[in-house]
Amino acid sequence: MYVLAKLLCAKSEETGTYFIDSKKIVVSDNRRIHSHKVFKDIAKRGKGSMGWFFGFKLHLVINHLGEVMAFEITAANKADNNHDLLKNLLKNLKGNCFGDKGYLTKLWEQLYEKGLKMITKTKKNMKNQLITLKEKYTLRKRAIIESVNDILISVFDLEHSRHRKPINAFTHMAATIVAYHFYPEKPRIFVPK
Repeated sequence: MYVLAKLLCAKSEETGTYFIDSKKIVVSDNRRIHSHKVFKDIAKRGKGSMGWFFGFKLHLVINHLGEVMAFEITAANKADNNHDLLKNLLKNLKGNCFGDKGYLTKLWEQLYEKGLKMITKTKKNMKNQLITLKEKYTLRKRAIIESVNDILISVFDLEHSRHRKPINAFTHMAATIVAYHFYPEKPRIFVPK
């Protein structure tokens, strides 16, 4: 199933406008971490914007048409700006990739030399960077990837804690990506030329 999901992602249209984000996948309540046995050696504890959780992260890259370009499922303690993860997710993509502040990385120059420009908002202690009006407009439309995450959670039931074997959980996660690929009402945005 995982291979099928990767093959379907390879069929997505390369538009030159991409969005990147991660979604937490909680497998156990924080109070039950020490007694949790199914994902004992696989899942890790991570911190998101809503606090600590135990489970995994789904890292997604989509185009402006809402199609999944690449994805990775990692332990929750893997940072969004991890160099190996970003190289794997963003290989062979050219154009602009929009992300949140968690994707600020020193890998920016290497990606830019390969033809991909990472665009994020700046942190308070950083100097402003010059971006075009089109890039600023598209950065404001980054919520499209949150819509995709919401569809994966609410329509395709990506996150639940009823798995009794890890292989079943990973098959289910890959199946949600496959099912989303055939979903007819993907969110999309208009990108000016």
